[in-house]
Amino acid sequence: MIDGERVEFGTSGFLYRSNKLMFDRKTETLWHQFRGVPAVGPLVGTGIELEVLPMTLTIWSAWVAEHPDTTVLDLDTGIYPEDAYTPEAQNDSAYFAYRYQKDTVFPVPERSSDLDTKEQVFGLAFGDEARAYPLSLFDGQIVINDTLAGRNVVVFSAGAGAGVRAYDREEHVFTFSQSATGRSVILTDENGVDWQTGDNALVRLDGSGETLEQIPSRDSYWFGWYAFYPHTDIYSP
Repeated sequence: MIDGERVEFGTSGFLYRSNKLMFDRKTETLWHQFRGVPAVGPLVGTGIELEVLPMTLTIWSAWVAEHPDTTVLDLDTGIYPEDAYTPEAQNDSAYFAYRYQKDTVFPVPERSSDLDTKEQVFGLAFGDEARAYPLSLFDGQIVINDTLAGRNVVVFSAGAGAGVRAYDREEHVFTFSQSATGRSVILTDENGVDWQTGDNALVRLDGSGETLEQIPSRDSYWFGWYAFYPHTDIYSP
């Protein structure tokens, strides 16, 4: 919403720090896709920010197991041929070569050698504090109870391909209990109470109706996260 009006966004074709800039169709301001703030145009300096919504980068089999009624956009869009959507793991896909190159195609001025350029990370940012969690930490079913900027969070993966998620944990300390279906996971708190991941929330399973909200996050290459959050630290067990 801009000045109370719902607006549409499009992709500009421009990059900033190797990340796409989008534009709104109301003012034609260019926006940082990564942080949701104006980059160039009349809205720069207004303090307007786009709300970042919780999301999970996952695989189709895990998603559809939890949401069997999901509808899917037809590959026959009339804009790109169907073979343009070849899975990235296949060597004839559009981004296969880029994914497996060590460096970026376009220059990125601010870099850090603390992790490999294209190591994949899960990122959280609250105010002036940011933290990157290397996805390699989540090769197994691991639960991380952490605190960032005074906010208690729990970060975990439902298993291979199911994605990493973060939730507010308040004063709870969670451990992994069991997988349910698809991306769904059951965690157990310090009192032995089970909680199940639902859409955008952890739901307490004792009938109390208590929930803990999912936190907006980013899945990124390390160079991309660092380019926008150079003050970040890296989680280490």
